Amino acid sequence: MAKSKLKNVAEGIAGAAAITLALLTPFSRPWYRKWGATDAEVQRSLPGDDLVPHPKGDYTHAITIRASAADIWPWVVQMGQGRGGFYSYEWLENLVGCDIHNADRIIPEFQYLEVGVSVWMHPKNPYPYTVAAIEPGRVLVLQSKADTETGNNFELTSTMPKKYLNFSWVFFFDELDEATTRLISRSRNDWNRSFKNTLVFGVFGPIAFVMDRKMLLGIKQRAESAAGR
Repeated sequence: MAKSKLKNVAEGIAGAAAITLALLTPFSRPWYRKWGATDAEVQRSLPGDDLVPHPKGDYTHAITIRASAADIWPWVVQMGQGRGGFYSYEWLENLVGCDIHNADRIIPEFQYLEVGVSVWMHPKNPYPYTVAAIEPGRVLVLQSKADTETGNNFELTSTMPKKYLNFSWVFFFDELDEATTRLISRSRNDWNRSFKNTLVFGVFGPIAFVMDRKMLLGIKQRAESAAGR
């Protein structure tokens, strides 16, 4: 097995241990919902918040990156399954069939996104994220919204579909100076109440924390290394 594969497996095992710990310590939920973020960042209104006005689950994570927003943006905009990956625990993602390959370079053909383009997390997921808003170097807003009985999109009204999901994922760049940026990752999620959804999304929270934290660290490492070069 190549050295890179051994590293992916070792990191994946560490990630699995972190997920297990998070699942076994539900009292730590308030902490992992705002990992790395200040109280002001958690309370701050961000573009895309209105897409999921009444979330049943959410988190705001943040990290300081010693690079400009312009240097970080190429790593974020190329993310996705079949694109640059998510810089997280690749081995764990591929255990569930995601077919993720994390990039360690900026890929020119994946440097363009526009509203309406799909960003996949799994090749068989019927409800991929789509780009809802984009401002290069400032914000990327993704949304996945569907009536899960019909598979169709729906409008946000007082009468929601019987079975639905509505997720948003926002990457916000808060440039502190020309060489330092706070990158905020925010997820807001809503779904129809059911016993099955309570179980599924109850497990999803700890998993999302571990994967998102690793992703932010992966972006930081890549952007700072590239900026240093």
